[in-house]
Order: sequence, then C-alpha cells, then structure tokens
Amino acid sequence: MTIAKLDSYDIGIINALQTNGRASINDLAEQVNLSPSPVARRLRILEEDGIITGYAALIDEAALGYEFSVFVSVKLDRQVDDALAQFEAAVRSFPEVVDCWLMTGNRDYLLRIATRGPADFERFLTGSFTKVPGVASIESSIPLRRVKAGLSRTLDR
Repeated sequence: MTIAKLDSYDIGIINALQTNGRASINDLAEQVNLSPSPVARRLRILEEDGIITGYAALIDEAALGYEFSVFVSVKLDRQVDDALAQFEAAVRSFPEVVDCWLMTGNRDYLLRIATRGPADFERFLTGSFTKVPGVASIESSIPLRRVKAGLSRTLDR
C-alpha cells in the first residue's frame, strides 16, 4: 500500500496511533467514526503492508540518567561496502548510540549519542568509539535544547 491508496480513515487511524500507540480498537473506531471491525481490519492491513512497523514506549532518557546528548559526524577513511558494513556493525553494538544515519555530503554518518554527562561521553568516545576501524575523523556537536521531537512524519488528512 502507498500513501496514494490511504484514505481518510487509514490516515485517521495512523494519526491516532501516533498520538497514543496504546489506543484500543474501540478508541480508534470512535476517533475515526467507524465501527471496531473495519478499524481492526484496516489496522491489520496497515501492519501487514509495513506502513505501521511496530509499537514502542517512548522513554524519557533524562529520567533514566542519560540527559547528555551529543551529535557526532563521522568520516570514514574509505566508502566501500565492507568499510560501511564494519562501521555499522560496530555502531549497533554500542548502547550509547541512539540513532545513526548514513549521510550524503562531506560526512559519512551522523549519530546521536546519549550518555550521563560529558565525562561519560568522553569515556565512550576515547575508550570505545575512536577504536572503531576505518574512522578517519569525528566532529561532535552538543545540542542546547530540543525544539521539536517526533518519531515519524504525521500525515495530512
């Protein structure tokens, strides 16, 4: 299914779940003005078609003690498949790396690292991250505050 094939009911279901991923079928049905059976069927199709890819709890990292985020740009010494795969495997093994994106432009990857503070970040950077083979350079940026947060784009009705 593509966005062109989504109707206002499907978009309503998606938007409602983006607001409250724990909404029941009955809650969703009430919000989109359909009975529960067609909502359940539509939801199953959205999941099967890969439009809804899963459900998760949103965690406040700061409440868990990980209030220090750093954005790290990485340039590799080589941009060949093996080097990319090796770097990506290493990144997946670090719980400190919350997000990692392969980029265009003058840097190869952009990562968000979440740690308890600057000293914790320094330990991670010098003790683990700089030891990843193939890393040519690293540039770190510390955000001052989050202006907008979201997991995915919302849909227009």
